Amino acid sequence: MHTYSFEKLETWQKARSFRKEIYILTKKFPNEEIFGLTSQIKRSASSIADCLAEGSARVTPKDKAHFITMSYSSAIETVNHIIGAFDLEFITAEEYEYFRLKLDEIANKLNALKNSILKNN
Repeated sequence: MHTYSFEKLETWQKARSFRKEIYILTKKFPNEEIFGLTSQIKRSASSIADCLAEGSARVTPKDKAHFITMSYSSAIETVNHIIGAFDLEFITAEEYEYFRLKLDEIANKLNALKNSILKNN
C-alpha cells in the first residue's frame, strides 16, 4: 500500500488524532444538537486534516500554502465551537482546556508548515 506525503506530516497525524477525540467527545453532547453544534464541530475538526491532505496534492508552493491556511481557518473555527460547547456546559473546564491546548499545538504546527513551504520554495 502506498503512503501519501500528507500521511508523513506530523501536523496531519495530530489533526487526525484530534478529529477522533472530537468525535468521541461529541457523543456526550445532547441529542438535539446532532444537527447543530455536534455536526459543526465534527465538520470543522475533520476539515483540519482534510485540507492538509488535499493541499499536499497541489503543485505550487503558493497553492499548498493556501490549503494550509484553510486548515488553519478550520482549526480556529473549531476553537470557536469548543468555546460554545463550554459556554453551553456540554464540556467541563478540564475538557475545554485540554482541547484548546491541542488546537493551539496544531495551529502552531500549521503556521510553521506554511512558513516552511513558502520559505523553501
